[in-house]
Amino acid sequence: MSVKLVYFAWVRERIGKGEEEIELPDSVVTARDLLHHLKTLGEEYENALQYPEVIRVAVNQEHVEHSEKIAGAREIGIFPPMTGG
Repeated sequence: MSVKLVYFAWVRERIGKGEEEIELPDSVVTARDLLHHLKTLGEEYENALQYPEVIRVAVNQEHVEHSEKIAGAREIGIFPPMTGG
């Protein structure tokens, strides 16, 4: 499955790019699987996603839980924890 990934805030800074199109292996089924897969792509990904449990994920611009399946996603956003008020 090919999908567009969009990185935000310090995730973007640590990975060194704002977006990319990647081909995902069949083993990547959920948002959690995606985060673990991305960590294998290089040191910059490992650094940006070293605490995957705090990373937020949006599939087609809707925030999802890490257990959510990503099949059919056109765009996936990867965000650091959000703060503010």
